[in-house]
Amino acid sequence: GGPGAQLGASFLQARHGSVSADEAARTAPFHLDLWFYFTLQNWVLDFGRPIAMLVFPLEWFPLNKPSVGDYFHMAYNVITPFLLLKLIERSPRTLPRSITYVSIIIFIMGASIHLVGDSVNHRLLFSGYQHHLSVRENPIIKNLKPETLIDSFELLYYYDEYLGHCMWYIPFFLILFMYFSGCFTACKAERWMPGPALLLVAPSGLYYWYLVTEGQIFILFIFTFFAMLALVLHQKRKRLFLDSNGLFLFSSFTLTLLLVALWVAWLWNDPVLRKKYPGVIYVPEPWAFYTLHVSSRH
Repeated sequence: GGPGAQLGASFLQARHGSVSADEAARTAPFHLDLWFYFTLQNWVLDFGRPIAMLVFPLEWFPLNKPSVGDYFHMAYNVITPFLLLKLIERSPRTLPRSITYVSIIIFIMGASIHLVGDSVNHRLLFSGYQHHLSVRENPIIKNLKPETLIDSFELLYYYDEYLGHCMWYIPFFLILFMYFSGCFTACKAERWMPGPALLLVAPSGLYYWYLVTEGQIFILFIFTFFAMLALVLHQKRKRLFLDSNGLFLFSSFTLTLLLVALWVAWLWNDPVLRKKYPGVIYVPEPWAFYTLHVSSRH
């Protein structure tokens, strides 16, 4: 077919090795190492950072210096994009590099914005700030003089809870969905999760529950979940089914949706949290629940 066709054939051989087209289309085996590291660092560096900030003595990390949780956040901002890139590299489907790189850049920028805002907001806990109240309703904020300082704290809250979260989580879920789009196979042997994958589903799904509730990104999550479900049904018509990696991701998200539903049902009639989270979408934050019902008792 000419030099161009020969060059294309050489590229495909280098990409897939000396295998048939059907074998080249097969998905990769379960990435136990990546999913384990991904789940572990999510629990330690993301979920664990506010807990570490409360556990370590305040004398070690003064209020005018970064807390231990901030250092956890810094590590998360480096390790997570690296693991996402490694996950994309192992995708059996060649994904658009430009979208991947731009998503990673926005992810790091959003997570870094959140680092600063979240650091200040959590340090305010030691001064009596209450997460279950809005900025203007907090006793330590409402009496500030001049009143324009309250606007500055609301700006900080906006960077933390809105802009930072959007720039952090939108590319995060986009990358996961892009990877998920390549997790389909016609090989029956690859349509089941191994034992270690089943053990990781529970901690993975529980972490995403924390991410969705604390990050207030239920709309983004449910949109991603239904997009994944629609893709599964579409591929099923072509007799393509999820491989072990796709099943793991989809099972984790399914468990997350169930946990969010149980969480909302449990706190459905809480009057204080209802006031904090008005509107149709009512998904209370775990830390708001903590400051309202746990720390207030101590």
